[in-house]
Amino acid sequence: FFFPSVTEKNEAICTICLEYLTEPVTIVCGHNFCRACISQHCEEWEKGTRPELTCPQCREPFQKGEFKPNTQMNNILQKIKQLVIHPGKEPVVDLCKRHEEHLKLFCEEDGEAICWVCEKSRAHKSHTVVPIEEAAQDYKVKLQEALGPLRKELEEALALKSKEEKKPSEWQVKEKRTVITGEFNRLHTWLKEEEQGLLQRLVEEERETLQRLQEHVSKLSQQSSSLQQLITEIEKKCQQRDAELLKVRDRRSQSVKVQEPGAISTELKNVYKICLDMKEMLQRFWVDVTLDPDTANCWLILSEDRKRVRLGEKCQDLPDTPERFDTYPEVLGAERFTGGRRYWEVEVGDKTEWDLGVCRESVSRKGQVTLSPGDRYWALCLRNGEYETCTSPPTLLPVRVRPSRVGIFLDYEAGEVSFYNVTDGSHLFTFTDTFSGTLCPYFCPCLNTGGTNAAPLIICPVPAQAGGNL
Repeated sequence: FFFPSVTEKNEAICTICLEYLTEPVTIVCGHNFCRACISQHCEEWEKGTRPELTCPQCREPFQKGEFKPNTQMNNILQKIKQLVIHPGKEPVVDLCKRHEEHLKLFCEEDGEAICWVCEKSRAHKSHTVVPIEEAAQDYKVKLQEALGPLRKELEEALALKSKEEKKPSEWQVKEKRTVITGEFNRLHTWLKEEEQGLLQRLVEEERETLQRLQEHVSKLSQQSSSLQQLITEIEKKCQQRDAELLKVRDRRSQSVKVQEPGAISTELKNVYKICLDMKEMLQRFWVDVTLDPDTANCWLILSEDRKRVRLGEKCQDLPDTPERFDTYPEVLGAERFTGGRRYWEVEVGDKTEWDLGVCRESVSRKGQVTLSPGDRYWALCLRNGEYETCTSPPTLLPVRVRPSRVGIFLDYEAGEVSFYNVTDGSHLFTFTDTFSGTLCPYFCPCLNTGGTNAAPLIICPVPAQAGGNL
């Protein structure tokens, strides 16, 4: 029960109007005033000739408007006013219904509040009896302990609900649609019928996924509401009188467990199917690429089947012919292309650096080499964990899944070189240019920085089902 002290009553008086504070506010020195009184004090200062604005009570300087509401003082004021309005009101006292005595004890065996007469009776003589304040305090502690997990569950539920609500805005359906359409355009009319069917299924799947998201968010809202209601009930119980509180002691707080059905996936099944279809179609143009030893830098070691290339530990004694790269660890494919469509894949594994692509056969093999379309190189590279285009300036590629295998598709007549992440079936980048002359596959395993990039580049074999229109 609240019985204000003399100090609290004095602090509740505004020193300007000498009345109880109305909308109490506190300035920087800590003194409290009515909001209207201190505002009028500031206005009078602006109209007067005093050099600075000071506290009416202690004369400490402060800035106009530099005060904030005092919620605690306002609560004290409300209670003081209630006592003034009802001066004769006595605190509620709980009495024993059988003996009309104060309920000051609590029987732990029977779980009920009792008086001193009940304690002496046969019904409670052998029972464990404690002061009611002590029993109530123990139960409040248990209720407070129950509030912690409930608040945490509520926080998790609200966080999950917020995350699910944001998914539609983060879900880049338009971007996926653009990628799909672009891929079909690059593969020309022989994919048109397949494109239309897949886009239609994409729209249907989008609608179904959004509906699942809405249902998920609705369920999370219901669970959050239940948690909030339970927390409110427990907080109310903590404010009850001791005897009333202990009447419901045996009702244990029940945790509303958030049934987490798992975040709704916004990955489109048809996108994965498209990736599979793309790979099947690209396999129609798969060619058996091998390495050309006459172009290999002297530091490179080629396997006997000319499918693997890695950096050696020393420069080999090889003839310095015009075809051989003499500065960087580079090598060309033995195959030459003057038209048509070609596709091959290269295993890059866990290498930390590499360059892959296509170049014109007539590129210079001596001295400094610049990898760019302007110098007739169309290539991608891995540097410092980032995938980039070999252009000036380079374009950083958004790669969600690190590719352990890269696919390269050359469409000579369309003037395109496309790169694919075979690991997840995604499209990495497409160069668009006008080709002339003879083109070759291009490989560079890069330097072995500190022994972390010693693995070879491996040209993948042609699958048994590959082959078709070139």
